[in-house]
Order: sequence, then C-alpha cells, then structure tokens
Amino acid sequence: MDTVRTAKAGTDSDDLLSELLQPLRLTGVFDSRWHVSAPWAIEGDAEQSCAVLHYIVQGGCWITAEGQTPQELHAGDLAVFPTGTAHRLADRPERQGVPLKAMLPERVPGTSGEIRISGGGPQSRLLCAGLHYDASAATGLYKALPWVLVLDRSQVDREPLLRDTLRLLASPDRPVGPGDRLITLRAFEMALVLALRPLLREFAENPASLPVLRHPGISRALVMIATRFAEPWTIESLAKEVGMSRSAFTAAFRELVGEAPARHLTGRRMQEAARLLGETSLPQSAVPQRVGYQSAVGFHLAFRKWFGVTPGEYRSGATAA
Repeated sequence: MDTVRTAKAGTDSDDLLSELLQPLRLTGVFDSRWHVSAPWAIEGDAEQSCAVLHYIVQGGCWITAEGQTPQELHAGDLAVFPTGTAHRLADRPERQGVPLKAMLPERVPGTSGEIRISGGGPQSRLLCAGLHYDASAATGLYKALPWVLVLDRSQVDREPLLRDTLRLLASPDRPVGPGDRLITLRAFEMALVLALRPLLREFAENPASLPVLRHPGISRALVMIATRFAEPWTIESLAKEVGMSRSAFTAAFRELVGEAPARHLTGRRMQEAARLLGETSLPQSAVPQRVGYQSAVGFHLAFRKWFGVTPGEYRSGATAA
C-alpha cells in the first residue's frame, strides 16, 4: 500500500471517516502469540462480527485469501481484516495449512493462547487477535471495506501510540493484575481505531481505493445519515438532497454500500438509540425523538426488531453489565 499522505481531508471526508470510526465497541478479544519457524501455514475460518489483527513482531509471513493476490508482511507490519475474512498465514503463499481451530480449539473472548510450530527454518513471531464487536454498530460502509488493510512498518511508526500499544500487547510479560481483561479489551479497541485512521484517511484522499467514495451522491448521503439521522428523512428526500432520482439512488446505494438506504438509516438510528440507553441517563421517553422517530410505538417496534429486546430490557441489561 502506498505511503499515507498527510494532507488534511475535507469536511465531508472527515465526517465520512467519523462514520467509519463510530465506536465499534468491542465485546471481547481473544489474542494469541505465535512462535513459528518454516515450514508453517495456518488456515483461519471466516469470523462473524469479528475483526482480525495480525502484527508481525519478528520475521515475516504471507497472507492469502480466496480470489485475492497474496501479500507479504515483514517485521513491524500490521494487517487488519475488518470483517474477519477467511485467510491463510504461511511462510510461503502456496503452502497449504492446518486449521486454526485445530491449533487453538478454545478461543474464548477474554483469554489468550499460544501457537508453536518448530519447522527448523527461519523464525517468525506474531501477535494475532480476534476482536469481537457488536454487529449492530457496524455500518454498511464499514462492511464495505477491503478484505484486508495493511500498514507497513513505516506507517505504523508514524503512529507512535499505535506502535507502542502493539508492542506492549505483543510483549510476553505484559502487565497483569486487577482489571487486566478490561484493559486488554480497551487497548485492542484503541489499536483497531488507530490502525484504521491513517488507512481511512488515505481512502478519503484517494477515492479509487474505496468505490463508494467515488460516487459523490452516495458518499454525501452517507455523511448525512451519519450526522443528521434525527431528521425526518424518507428515501425520496434523501435522493432529492443529493440530486438523484429515487430509483437511481436506491440502486446505487445498495450496490456500493451493500444494503438498502432505509436499512442503513435505521441502523444508524438504532446505534445511537443503544448508546443513549446504555451510556446516558436520558429518560427513555426522550430517546425516540432524539433518533428521528416521532412515534414512541414505532420506535419501540423498530428497536425490538433490530435488537431482539425492548428498549427497557436493553437499558436494564446495560445497567446490570
């Protein structure tokens, strides 16, 4: 990937980055340290509602996925799979591997593991993690990110907080004690956001990297939904606002974002409703209007359909947690 440029993106691009970086609050992390020497190869299954992170501490490896061009990683590089695409890590791109679940059968969030493969060849060390997030918080634009995002060592070094966090997490003697599980969770969460930031800035400055950014109408609509979700939007008014017909807008939105504009809008409203219920003391009766619903009944039905629980049950669960 080309070196990230430092020019400041425009306001719309910044807003679009903010939507992508809406806190994908992690619900749990399983991390593992790999000590491997060639020949070696490990096959990872697709992960649902889970980002995957690989940080190369020493040596190097190749990452491959079905239908994708293999990429070589070196010490200090970081690879992030935003949506947990199935992939293989190996010392050579053509090598067939053993399933990850055979090497680490128990990968319970909140715990750690270790893989050792002694092949006798060149050695590599990796920090690998599965970052489980609340699927309801993942926007359609986030889901449209490429299968893998790679920061080379120079890019990681230009983000000192990211570099130092990764090194600490990769350390075999990282601090342990009271609250360690929560600290580890938040550290990985910060690492994910810090890793995405320069890559997403590059997408904003080089729209060809992410197709949805090449379409001025759809990218503008995404910003409007992200920042003005409480307004009484309809598909017709959204389309008119960006200068498109309803049919053309709906078709282009679905193709580029991966879901219908109505569902994307509902998802953004539900995301904010969940935040208000779980993280603030705002009266429940005030939430519907804050997220764009004029009818409390309509909000209640939409919330229950989206989350599987009522707003009151959600708040009670968040309070208990």
